[in-house]
Amino acid sequence: MAAPHYPWREGNTFELMMDGDRFFPRLLEDMQQARISIDIELYLVESGNSLERVMRILLHAVQRGVRVRCLFDGAGSRNLSDADRQQLRDGGVELHLYNPLNLWGGRANLHRDHRKLIIVDGERAYIGGAGFTDDFCISDDSGHCLWHEQMLEVQGPVVDDWVVVFEQQWQAAHSRRGRPPPLRQRVKVPPRPPGGEGWARVSLTDGRAHRELAHALLASIAGAQHKVWLATPYFVPGWRLRRSLMRAARRGVDVRLLLCGEITDHPAVRYAGQRFYRRLLAAGVRIHEYQPRFLHLKTVLVDDWVSLGSANFDRWTLHWNLEANLNIIDSGMTRAVEESFRTDFAESREWTLGDWLGLPLRHKFKVRLWGAISRRAMFWMGIH
Repeated sequence: MAAPHYPWREGNTFELMMDGDRFFPRLLEDMQQARISIDIELYLVESGNSLERVMRILLHAVQRGVRVRCLFDGAGSRNLSDADRQQLRDGGVELHLYNPLNLWGGRANLHRDHRKLIIVDGERAYIGGAGFTDDFCISDDSGHCLWHEQMLEVQGPVVDDWVVVFEQQWQAAHSRRGRPPPLRQRVKVPPRPPGGEGWARVSLTDGRAHRELAHALLASIAGAQHKVWLATPYFVPGWRLRRSLMRAARRGVDVRLLLCGEITDHPAVRYAGQRFYRRLLAAGVRIHEYQPRFLHLKTVLVDDWVSLGSANFDRWTLHWNLEANLNIIDSGMTRAVEESFRTDFAESREWTLGDWLGLPLRHKFKVRLWGAISRRAMFWMGIH
């Protein structure tokens, strides 16, 4: 079985939507207008106000003849109530779960579908990092969602590739419980397009099967001339990514990381990742920790090359998860993503080497403790 490989497609259009108060109403409106099909592949799905609104639209879509398929991760949807699952199925929605949790499944339970993909009528695709939960989609009293996230609407030839991605995983989830195929192939990353606007290509990881998405990122960083800006909520990178970032910074590239501050759903992961700060800062990498809310973005800007989607670019993600990003060459998207980064940098705390050296002993103890636990866990799991 050949590893998935998708070429660059020209003639696409993009719209970047920041935070659920903007992208959630857009998704609801688009699904309400669906004529043929709605295909949804998500990790986090929880019963609540946002899902209730989605379910109402999906059930009405089925009644007017639209085919609705939902592929939810078996772990990420554990807070989807049995009543809601049954209501979807009774209403005609086709529902599959990726790799349902099994008490006797062992490490097989760690294989997760972390992709976030919604396709309407095979013509418009939405990709990013969100799920159907109130934290992503429902604004609080301040007018903001608790999780700072983005979704990208895409139209054009590349949507056909997203249709293939969904269809293949839908069939796999139905016939093989959704687990990755037993292969390990390194896919050669397609060269950059010759120029122009509206270029895009699908970039995937399939757990341990292949990691084309990571290879594309490393290749872009290696060729960076001006900037490498990377946003991720869980920064526990492998040595290849750390080395690439430091090498870029040492040759004069503007390398910046946009990471979580103290507001995070996994404090231990934040401490484990902070053990890398000292060497990165010494190499010239600038590190910003976002302050207002939980930052859940997964975005990379390398000069005019953009990659965004579901991948966190940490070792755990690349070893176990199904991930999906869209790589883009388009001046409008470059400007939109750069503006988004600059807005978030302005609301972040920038670390210095002096900050790291002056950390309180209690903080240093947490960094060492969770760093040691992370190293042992990675060793035990065979993650490099």
